[in-house]
Amino acid sequence: MSTSARFDRGHTDDLMSFLAASPSPYHAVANAAERLEKAGFRQVLETDAWDGSAGGRFVLRGGAIIAWFVPEGAPPHTPFRIVGAHTDSPNLRVKPLPDTGSYGWRQIAVEIYGGTLLNTWLDRDLGLAGRLTLRDGSHRLVNIDRALLRVPQLAVHLDRSVNTDGLKLDRQRHMQPIWGLGEPEEGDLIRFVAEEAGVGAEDITGWDLMPHAIEPPAYLGRDRELVAGPRMDNLLSVHAGTAALAAVATGSGGSTGSETTGASGAAGASGGGGSGAPSLPYIPVLAAFDHEENGSQSDTGADGPLLGTVLERSVLARGGTYEDRARAFAGTVCLSSDTGHAVHPNYAERHDPTHQPRANGGPILKVNVNMRYATDGSGRGVFAAACEKAGVPWQSFVSNNSMPCGTTIGPITAARHGIQTVDIGVAILSMHSARELCGADDPYLLANALVAFLEG
Repeated sequence: MSTSARFDRGHTDDLMSFLAASPSPYHAVANAAERLEKAGFRQVLETDAWDGSAGGRFVLRGGAIIAWFVPEGAPPHTPFRIVGAHTDSPNLRVKPLPDTGSYGWRQIAVEIYGGTLLNTWLDRDLGLAGRLTLRDGSHRLVNIDRALLRVPQLAVHLDRSVNTDGLKLDRQRHMQPIWGLGEPEEGDLIRFVAEEAGVGAEDITGWDLMPHAIEPPAYLGRDRELVAGPRMDNLLSVHAGTAALAAVATGSGGSTGSETTGASGAAGASGGGGSGAPSLPYIPVLAAFDHEENGSQSDTGADGPLLGTVLERSVLARGGTYEDRARAFAGTVCLSSDTGHAVHPNYAERHDPTHQPRANGGPILKVNVNMRYATDGSGRGVFAAACEKAGVPWQSFVSNNSMPCGTTIGPITAARHGIQTVDIGVAILSMHSARELCGADDPYLLANALVAFLEG
């Protein structure tokens, strides 16, 4: 019997819907915002004055969302409890002059975004999604979720060494998708996308478009104890953080049942305040940034001022001073939630021999003493306490000493804002592939741990 049979699949089902509906960072934040609105949150504009009243609010900027809930009577120096994540995933991005091709094939010029596994984009049916910028400065989301593009691999007959010497891909020459026959025509792609979006091509002045695999997420395995899907790094954490924040703000948290973190329970609970929210000792926050996969250095990335500005404005809107801001930040803790590496059965030697996270073993605590992850012993205690409160098992991850360690928004958040940060996540396989793999229980377990952390 699969261990997954112990748990209701409501949260994981909802995660799969979230992944499928979020082919770009812009769609991800729009979907997160919609779920928070159902829980009583309201959007505030950065250009408007903010009031200090209780309740849930969120700010949208590009592919980033910062959301927070102020309990009744929270003094200005109230510390924050932050779940940090990122909305972007390694993929292909459409270039400014996209129409290209040769030898009777029409192609789309793309640039490689982040550290994607190039071979996983070969011979897949790809759609196209993203954000259009219109002449009046507004934006329009577009999602062409059908077989439109394909990056064809060279036949084995024309590369007899591919199975012995390995596949060698040139990022410039070999990754341009085809989308039809004929000669390339300038403006053709944008005219097509404009028609799909229901706008005039002449009104489009900019675009942020990206191909995506159209194969939907699916349960995998004899006992359906695994989940395969796109963009788990790191929409899995964005989804869990959104559900956890909604559950805490509406007072529906506090247990490990599916009603705690599934969309039907968290985002659909009685909105606006919640019976449990006023007693919160912290201000719970979701901070989901863009551009983590290429260094976080943007106005919507974790290395930008967005989070610090939002938190400081929240303090000031409640009548706080610089002293209150300093006190609030000093007591703040951030869980930087990002995917990590499950032990790979075919490459076990690439992992640390004593730290080998398993699928469905619960969320992982990520440690690197060289501060590629921000976790220290004190942070370990915070995470362990949250998992214990939620009744959630957890694991530890450390990289093999012979291999370089990846990094996250965790060290950036800690250094930029001077707040205690702990790196955690869910262990997956095929990280940075067009289609990744995790245990079916782990997203649910992560979300429950996040509820306990945000509740304090």
